[in-house]
Amino acid sequence: MTLRVKFLLFVIIIHGVLIALAAQMMRSNAVLFVATEMLLLVSIVLTVQLYRGFVRPFQLIAAGTEAIRAKDFSMKFVPVGQREMDQLITVYNHMIDELRQERITQHEKSYLLERLIQASPAGILLLDFDGRIEAANPAAERCLRLPQAQLLKQLPAALPGEWGTVLGTLRAGQPQVVQLSGIQTYRAHCSHFLDRGFTRNFIMLEELTQELIRQEKQAYEKLIRMMSHEINNSIGAINSILQSFGHYTPQLRPDDQTDFAEALEVSINRNTHLANFIANFADLVRLPPPTRRPCDVHELVRSIHRLMLVQSEKRRIAWHWHLAPEPLRVNLDVQQIEQAVLNIVKNALEAIGEDGNLTIRTSLDPPLLRIEDDGAGIAPEVQRRLFTPFFSTKRDGQGIGLTMIRDILLQHDFTFSLETTPAGTTAFIIWFGAASKAE
Repeated sequence: MTLRVKFLLFVIIIHGVLIALAAQMMRSNAVLFVATEMLLLVSIVLTVQLYRGFVRPFQLIAAGTEAIRAKDFSMKFVPVGQREMDQLITVYNHMIDELRQERITQHEKSYLLERLIQASPAGILLLDFDGRIEAANPAAERCLRLPQAQLLKQLPAALPGEWGTVLGTLRAGQPQVVQLSGIQTYRAHCSHFLDRGFTRNFIMLEELTQELIRQEKQAYEKLIRMMSHEINNSIGAINSILQSFGHYTPQLRPDDQTDFAEALEVSINRNTHLANFIANFADLVRLPPPTRRPCDVHELVRSIHRLMLVQSEKRRIAWHWHLAPEPLRVNLDVQQIEQAVLNIVKNALEAIGEDGNLTIRTSLDPPLLRIEDDGAGIAPEVQRRLFTPFFSTKRDGQGIGLTMIRDILLQHDFTFSLETTPAGTTAFIIWFGAASKAE
C-alpha cells in the first residue's frame, strides 16, 4: 500500500466520522450541526491543500528518479514558492548539475583515452573478464599481422606463431621479449585496470627493433671505424713495401723470379681483399637515408631477372611469375631497394643450388613482394640469428648481406619476414604499406 493510498484512506475515515457526527447533530442541536458542517468544510479544504502539498513532491521525486534512470541529466525543476519544496528542488538541481558535469568529464576522458590508444605506437590488446581479446588498436594489428576481426574473442595463447607461445604464458609484472624471424623484436607486458569494480587485464606490445638496431649499430660502428683505420693504415704501408720489393725481381736467379713475383702478387691481392672486406662493413654503417621516388616494383624485379638470367640458366633454375594485373608503384629509394632485392634473389639462388624454382609474387592490396624458393629451408636454430650482424651460415660469408637488407627495409619503414613455409619453401615477403604506395 502506497503512502498516497494510506493518506486518502485516513482522510476518508476521518471525514466519514465527521459526516456521521453532523448527521446526529442535525436532529438534536441545529447550532452544533452548522458548526460541524463548517468544521467539515474547513477540514476538506485543508485536506486538499495538504494532499497537493504531499503529492507534488512525490511527483517531482518520481520524475527526477525516472530522469536519472534514463540518464537524462538535463531536466531541472523551477522553485514553486514553498520553503520545504524549494529546498528539495535546490538539492536536486545541484545534484543534477554535478552528475551532468561528471558525465561530461568522464565522456571526455574516455574519448581522449580511446584516441590515445588508437594513436599509440605501442600495440594494446584489451581483454574481457574471460581473458579473451575484446579490442585491439591499429599498432597491435601491425605487430600481430592480423586484422582486428580475426583477433576478437581469441585467447592470446591461441594466436599463431611465436606470439601465442609468449602471450599464453605472460604474467603481470613479468615482461617478455618476442623475436620474430630474427627481425622484429617486441617487449610484451601485462597489466590490469578496474572496470565496474572488477579487474580486467590488458597486454601492451612495444616494438624494440629500431632501438636495438640503433644501439647495435653504434656499438659495431665504433668497432668497424677503429678496425678500418688500423687495417687500412697497415695495408697501405705493407702494399707499398711489397710493390717496392717487385723492383728487386730482376736481381734474383731466373728460377726464383716467377715464384717471387707470384708471392708478391698474392700478398698484395690478399691485402686488397682484406681492405675491401673492411670497406663492406664500413658501407653498412654509413647507409644514407633513402631518397624516395615513385617506382614500379614489377619493372625493378624484371631488371634483376635480366641480370641473374645467365646464372639461373646455368643452374637450371626456373623463374615463375605471379604479378598483380596492374603496376605496383611504390615510393622508395630505387638503388637501395634494388640492392636489397638483388641480395634476396642471390640468397634464394644459392639456397636452391641447381634444378629448382624461384617464384615471384606481387599484390596490390596489400602492396607486397614475395620471393619464394624451393631450396633448403631455414633450420629453427638459425631462424632467430638470420639478421644478426656478422652471422652467416656460409663458410666464407661475411654476415652483412641480410643485415644490409634489414637496414634498408627498416629505413623505408617496410615490414618484412623471412621464414620457411608449411610447404617446405622459403619465402621472403616485403610489405610496402599503404602509406608508401605511390598514387
